[in-house]
Amino acid sequence: MSSPSAGNQPPDAGEPLQDEITALRASRRRIAGDAHADRRSFERRLHDGVQQQLTALAVDLQRLVRLAADDAAGTNGLVLEMTAILREALDETAALATLIYPQIHGGRGLAGALRSAASGAGITAVVDVPAVAGDSPEITAALYWAWTDMLSSAAAGSEATIRVLAADAGLAFEISVAGPRSDAHLERLRDRIEALNGRVSIQDGPDGGARVQGWVPLPG
Repeated sequence: MSSPSAGNQPPDAGEPLQDEITALRASRRRIAGDAHADRRSFERRLHDGVQQQLTALAVDLQRLVRLAADDAAGTNGLVLEMTAILREALDETAALATLIYPQIHGGRGLAGALRSAASGAGITAVVDVPAVAGDSPEITAALYWAWTDMLSSAAAGSEATIRVLAADAGLAFEISVAGPRSDAHLERLRDRIEALNGRVSIQDGPDGGARVQGWVPLPG
């Protein structure tokens, strides 16, 4: 039997696999790079925000000791100043804690956390999320961070929508945001979902924004 000619050789079955491996490695590099950038951002915010505020508070405490005996009016003014600094430090600490690990499974659940994130970004939110979306911490976190990634590029004062429903032994979701489209945020979102063996499709959304549709499998 004659061998097939070179022009009729079947495609190399290894090429699609190699492409998948290359894409997976690139995705892992992006995830590692994003994690490093997040840690660096937290460090800067702690140093430039909370640490500076607490340092100023320590200096003011020393001033307070000196003023307490001789200057009642100055003492009162300094106490008010210190109170304001302390409130700023507490607010910044709470914001950083939410970025590191949001209290998704608290009293308000995932839907409440999604609304809170939108409110903090100055965005009106339409949230339609069933209770089952909170059954898996990994999926819950992925949906939350996908939402915040989209909100990061949303136009201030606009409306964003997230809908989640049970489908095909998993959760299907759609997020729609108006405003400037950020390919970096969309790529980060895709990596988060695909890391859970999910899938994502991205279309143009309203006012130059984006509409993301995806699916993630439920454990078991």
